[in-house]
Amino acid sequence: MTAALVEVRDLTVTFPAGDAPGIPGTGVRAVDGLSFTLAPGRALGIVGESGSGKSTVAAALLDLHRGTGARVEGTVRVDGLDVLTAPEPRLRRLRGGTAAMIFQDPLSSLDPYYAVGDQIAEVYRVHRPDASRRTARARAVAALDRVGIADAARRARARPHEFSGGMRQRALIAMALACAPRLMIADEPTTALDVTVQAQILDLLHDLRAETGMGLILVTHDLGVVAGGVDDVLVMRAGRAVEHGPVGEVLGAPRAPYTKDLLAAVPRIDAVRGGAGEPPAPPVPRTAPSAPSGPSGPAPGEVLLEATGLRREFGRRGSRTTAVQDVSLTVRAGETLGLVGESGSGKTTVGRMLVRLLDPTAGTLRYRGHDIGRLGERELRPLRGELQMVFQDPVSSLNPRRTIGESVADPLRAAGELDDAGIGRRARELLERVGLDPAWYHRYPHEFSGGQRQRVGIARALAPSPRLLICDEPVSALDVTTQAQVIALLGELRRELGLAMVFIAHDLAVVRAVSDRVAVMRAGRIVEEGPVDTVYDHPRHPYTQGLLAAVPVLDPRVAADRRALRGAAAQETRPPSLSAT
Repeated sequence: MTAALVEVRDLTVTFPAGDAPGIPGTGVRAVDGLSFTLAPGRALGIVGESGSGKSTVAAALLDLHRGTGARVEGTVRVDGLDVLTAPEPRLRRLRGGTAAMIFQDPLSSLDPYYAVGDQIAEVYRVHRPDASRRTARARAVAALDRVGIADAARRARARPHEFSGGMRQRALIAMALACAPRLMIADEPTTALDVTVQAQILDLLHDLRAETGMGLILVTHDLGVVAGGVDDVLVMRAGRAVEHGPVGEVLGAPRAPYTKDLLAAVPRIDAVRGGAGEPPAPPVPRTAPSAPSGPSGPAPGEVLLEATGLRREFGRRGSRTTAVQDVSLTVRAGETLGLVGESGSGKTTVGRMLVRLLDPTAGTLRYRGHDIGRLGERELRPLRGELQMVFQDPVSSLNPRRTIGESVADPLRAAGELDDAGIGRRARELLERVGLDPAWYHRYPHEFSGGQRQRVGIARALAPSPRLLICDEPVSALDVTTQAQVIALLGELRRELGLAMVFIAHDLAVVRAVSDRVAVMRAGRIVEEGPVDTVYDHPRHPYTQGLLAAVPVLDPRVAADRRALRGAAAQETRPPSLSAT
């Protein structure tokens, strides 16, 4: 009988008071009596909501909690080594040599001051001290070539900021691959990537596993990601395993109510919207009266915003880059326009121009019949409250030194229409309206989860009673159940307040769930536009067809068929195998 590559028995991880991730000031048992095994060459997906303990488990496999103050109990064996009791020199040989880890954010995992190839070569020399610099350099180039970095010898000299997000993730995989590990641990490796790059990264991990025989542990909150990339699934909740079995059984016929809830919260790319066009997500309980709708505006269906021939350039004369060119679109009162495309397609730039956070280089922008594209800040000021934006990252958009109540109150204070008592009362109403306890007014952003912080951002955007809300990737970093709650909240607000929305996202399933119409962007242009069901069910442009084909599906057999088709198309250009030397 083959010995297990990974053996975990009764693993418990407890963080001391003040160190619990996402729950500052409290101690917490993040992992509670977890057990599982992984055979060589097999792939296990660990899934669950934020705070379920899945990333804590991944870190425990390499004993990354050592020296942090966390109490780790139980047994963790990787390739026969008792990780929790191993001496530090032996543990260093394990990390990167026998087992390698890929983290969620490649930009923070790579040193910005050194060339990517040099960083990979350094990892190789740490584990192969007898290797010459030339050998390590050649190994780094071969690893980059194997993970699909074109012109690897030249790109190896580039620094991380010169790589796209997908290329940086490939570079991290190359770094992990350099020493031919027996186990690769991937912690949310595709969370911030668009669907086509995500599919490429997942295909790459699958091919590497098939080629090298390495084991894979894939940590993610996206059930579509595990459907096409693993053999077995472990579903976690509150530090415990609630279901564990073959991926087809767990996703096709889940036994645990929690697993069923997770699957029900996943937006489906093939789900046709109902007449109201609202997302198939559990409703957010009503906890307060809806916010006032503000001054009367266009009737539902009338054109609220119209952009014609928008263009935006960046850079100085002689080295200018065109991010958006000749974009025309309309947003009608009460509707949601979805804006989709890969990273770098220009969709966020368009969104910022629509609310005049960026000035168009050329083109016309009309709001309620008035040309606002050339207005100065003084002329724009009366309209700022009507044009609001919900940003992708609520952490960076909220002032960490101000309480959430004050952040929501700031737009009210700027409007100057209420006294201090009225401002505080209104801010608390808005917090309650988005599902937060008004008593949390004096708490700070770091005391909240990602989903709660996003609700704060929505409450702040609602404060000046807007007519148009631009939502820029508002749920991209959230787990499926939190994502479903935020989407349902936005749908409820749209219905009750008559808001028009532009929903920018790279997740096509989410966009289908929330949008009336959709515009598909590529290289700064809109290549296809129309009613959302028409575009999704009968895409005309090859780019739209490619985006839809890359969307993860929950059926492992369908996912395998799609991967095989992508692999066949790429077979002729696939680089040679990376040897284990």
